Amino acid sequence: MNRPPLTRRQAERRFVLLSVVRWLPVGLTIGMTVLLPLERGLSLAEIGVLLSVQGFVVLGLELPTGGLADAIGRRPLLLAASALAVASTIVFLTAESFAVFALALVLQGVFRALDSGPLEAWFVDVALADDPDAPLDVPLGRAAAALGIAIAAGAAAGGGLVAWHPIEGMSALVLPFILAATLYAVSGVLVAALVREPARGRVTLAFAVRETPLAVRGGLRLLRRSGALRALVTVEVFWSVAMIAFESLTPIRLAEQLGTESAAAAVFGPASAVAWGLFAVGSSSVSLLRRRLGTAGAAIAMRVVNGVFVVLMGLAAGPVGLLIGYGLAYLTHGAAGPVHNALLHRQSGSETRAMVLSMNSMIAGGAYSLGLLVLMPLAQVTSPVVAMVAAGAFSIVGALGYLPALKQERGGEAVATS
Repeated sequence: MNRPPLTRRQAERRFVLLSVVRWLPVGLTIGMTVLLPLERGLSLAEIGVLLSVQGFVVLGLELPTGGLADAIGRRPLLLAASALAVASTIVFLTAESFAVFALALVLQGVFRALDSGPLEAWFVDVALADDPDAPLDVPLGRAAAALGIAIAAGAAAGGGLVAWHPIEGMSALVLPFILAATLYAVSGVLVAALVREPARGRVTLAFAVRETPLAVRGGLRLLRRSGALRALVTVEVFWSVAMIAFESLTPIRLAEQLGTESAAAAVFGPASAVAWGLFAVGSSSVSLLRRRLGTAGAAIAMRVVNGVFVVLMGLAAGPVGLLIGYGLAYLTHGAAGPVHNALLHRQSGSETRAMVLSMNSMIAGGAYSLGLLVLMPLAQVTSPVVAMVAAGAFSIVGALGYLPALKQERGGEAVATS
């Protein structure tokens, strides 16, 4: 029996729910992916290698998985991602050696590559099929707000579980990972039940192997033809550098101000939960921003203001000022994401949507990795203050990448969709 197609509102509710369940496990284990290997005897250098392994796996698979999602559909990749999320969490939880932890991070890298974009691409496909003129930034903002709330709630719950430590004879860090694996399994069940796509016929391995390179080439051809799209993905280079400042340099600066790493950790945990709550508030403000400034105008404003807050974080004399800047950086970070992605979707059609998201994600991940290699040594040789100010000032330049989209928006120009 054929079911009626989903409406935009129905798809949005499902998108928000699936986003919450997907990101709640991330909040539960935030920070613990470093602490568990440390507890089991790995050095910081080994942990750095492990995290880079995951990053390089994601970087290498972004384009193939994006092309695969456009070729065979979003739902199969989301189901595979959920299965790998469960497997990688279990392997990580049971690992006792560098090699097994590395296997877990490889699996996690594949999971993150498969998961990068298909859910959002599915929602946008359904929304535009129901209403081709539907605004995308507002529902994307609601989903991003739900993501922020999920991570904040997960971080608070994970910390509570560690403090509670109800299972004697077992590390306090284990229970959050067990719950995270369970939630990833629940996510897979919900994807199977809620994500509906038009029938594509029977997908064989030969079909996937044949069609995926074609989809990748289609996405790259679109990138070549669209100057606006190239400018948008270039923004990620600058944005990622700002993220290094407020994600990685903040605890270092906080430890410098408070005197010890343990004192910084005690403050940074609750501050992170608050910051993700502010991220959700920023994501929820998209409708107001778009009415006042337009989508491209809002993107420019948030890129500039976010960079300014990062600069002010570096210049703050005490921990209170630093953490206020940290919260405001996350507030504007949350507001920037939905408008940026809405502009990306204007440059793509259904047949290239997942690829465009994957290309954007690939640029972001590559820039983040390279930025770490510059900013961390800079912080060591000079100070975290210099590195933060440099990162914030550099990220402001990324606002220029929105100018072609602003010109299109004001001139009503058509965009490339193939």
